[in-house]
Amino acid sequence: MLPSALLQSLPQALPDTAAATPVELAASGAPAATAAPADHGLNILQLVLHASLPVQLVMALLLLASLASWVIILRKKRVLDRAEREADRFEETFWSGVELPKLYAAATERHRAIEGMEAIFEAGMREFNRARQRRGGDPRAPLESAQRGMRAATSRELDGLERNLEFLANVGSISPYVGLFGTVWGIMISFQGLASMKEATIATVAPGISEALVATAMGLFAAIPAVWAYNRFATRAERMAVRYDTFGEEFASVLQRQAQEG
Repeated sequence: MLPSALLQSLPQALPDTAAATPVELAASGAPAATAAPADHGLNILQLVLHASLPVQLVMALLLLASLASWVIILRKKRVLDRAEREADRFEETFWSGVELPKLYAAATERHRAIEGMEAIFEAGMREFNRARQRRGGDPRAPLESAQRGMRAATSRELDGLERNLEFLANVGSISPYVGLFGTVWGIMISFQGLASMKEATIATVAPGISEALVATAMGLFAAIPAVWAYNRFATRAERMAVRYDTFGEEFASVLQRQAQEG
């Protein structure tokens, strides 16, 4: 009797269902974890499409300004690169000791467009020869005519190098304010829509504000490259202006010596 009583008094093992409880809890928690909303990131296109009409017009204007500025940037870089290469080539030829009549004949060949420093040389040489053909005039007239011709040619060449730089400056200075105008307008529309709601939360205001802030981002996107390109190209054009003026002074000295010898 005693052993049986002792066996009955011992603690009984837990049922098998208790061991399966954590697994069941994990299985039951899996759908809840998968049901959590996924973060798909920022969709700029959706923000633009859901913006109000005035904000969309501002964005379209900024996009056009950005595209136009990039076209000017690429073209202006090509023009300035070509002007620097032509200046290097002509200066090397000019100071190589070639005779001025031969250099002038090469510059005035038919079916050949000249530009840059060679155009300045051609204008000065043409006016110098034309003034020397006049008899009974002032001996200083040929040199003065050549200097006037070179100044006029230099102005034309610099005008071509600096063309459309004003547009880049305007895009760089105005685009942020245009984008800010679109942002302010979009935020006003968002807050005006809250007047008809009894309960306003951040979830109701955030989409409208996000759509409006895209206009400011686009304004900066258009302005930053335009400002950088304007500063870069204006500096390069100024350097070319110094090179043209220096060459004009040196060529005038050569013409003066030639006039005194002849």
